[in-house]
Amino acid sequence: MGLEIGIEWLTLIMFGSLLVLLMAGLPLAFVTGGLACVFLFFLGDERALNIVPSRIFPLMTNYQLSAIPLFIFMASMLERAGIINDMFDVIYKVLGGVKGGLAAATIIASTVLAAMVGVIGAAVVTMGIIALPAMLKRNYDPKIAMGSIMAGGTLGILIPPSILAIIYAVVAEQSVGELFIGAVIPGLLLSGLYILYVIVSCMIDPRKGPPIPEEERIPFKEKVRLLSNMSAPIALIVIVLGVIFTGVATPVEAAGIGTFGAIVVAAIHRNLDWQTLREASLTTLKASAMVIWIMFGATIFVGLYVLEGGQQFVQGALEATGLGPWGILIIMQIVLVVLGMFLDWVGILLLCVPIFVPIIKALGAASFGLDSPDDLVLWFGVLYLVNMQMSFLSPPFGYALFYLRGVAPADIPMTDIFKSALPFLALQVLGLALCMLFPGLITWLPNLVYG
Repeated sequence: MGLEIGIEWLTLIMFGSLLVLLMAGLPLAFVTGGLACVFLFFLGDERALNIVPSRIFPLMTNYQLSAIPLFIFMASMLERAGIINDMFDVIYKVLGGVKGGLAAATIIASTVLAAMVGVIGAAVVTMGIIALPAMLKRNYDPKIAMGSIMAGGTLGILIPPSILAIIYAVVAEQSVGELFIGAVIPGLLLSGLYILYVIVSCMIDPRKGPPIPEEERIPFKEKVRLLSNMSAPIALIVIVLGVIFTGVATPVEAAGIGTFGAIVVAAIHRNLDWQTLREASLTTLKASAMVIWIMFGATIFVGLYVLEGGQQFVQGALEATGLGPWGILIIMQIVLVVLGMFLDWVGILLLCVPIFVPIIKALGAASFGLDSPDDLVLWFGVLYLVNMQMSFLSPPFGYALFYLRGVAPADIPMTDIFKSALPFLALQVLGLALCMLFPGLITWLPNLVYG
């Protein structure tokens, strides 16, 4: 028989060693999987190692997860086909005459982009390359310019088809379609709050975001012609999300339609060649492999922790705080945002969700003023996505900050990038609070669609 260690010490040793190895710069997938195997060996006997295949196999054969490579491929095809540049160009020319119009255009373009992409890095980097120079050239306040790029870029986590939502639904054993639909209103709410903030602050102080000069503006006819150029990619989004929302196709089938559609759109824009296909396929391969490896490692790690009684330990610790259901929910969210400073999103999901979801279910729907357990899980799922979006923006280690640092001009100090994120982070906190106080923002649309 293996060693007998109390769960308190085990928690400390498991998560402590995880943190140390991650700080040493080792990849998350191999750290979690490797540590899990080491602990399995010491805590159990050779039979305990059977956890490894029994946790990995259900993931390998999970049908829902096949949507991930398809959506990643769709995004990289659209990116390679130059659709994203065209899109910013169109929105920028249509809105350029408004005070703060370019920043608003950036957020709108990012919102549309989020509906195509589903991962966050792509949006921040692409908009940083296209939109940032355009805004700085027009004497925009760099903080407004950078903030709108980062905040807009993080919407990819929330607005369907989000890859994070697919993995969440698989881990929490929930319907992917419901989670997608539940995230629509919060996603648009945040996008709206960002745009409102940018336009109002530029109206109060026009120096922050001057409108583009008269000679660069375009007549109405030209605007209509430009918008028609975007009809193919927009139609693709409408079809992909439409078939999911109407229940005609599952998210995986919709992803298949989207992948085919992306190839067609690239052909319409005359950008379909072997080079494009090859690059898009390689990007897809790398990204999917990373996600799946992290899932393998982290599920074994959490599987072992739960097996050793970690679930009851965490639940007991949270109840011992005496804070009641809302207090426990807020502590969970703080934990998520703090973890977001150190770990990547797939890792946080696989480490926290299997432990948090049962605790939330145990607290019961009634304690949060919701009607049914299904609504409760859906509500928590979308709150989780909003939390992850916050962790991407929160200094000092938010991913979006570093993605932007990679493409921002060298003379902009890192502290400015941090500062530019703060007002948008405050808006995210406001959005999160609204979603917590008015659960209907999340549950109304799925209940309408699925009855």
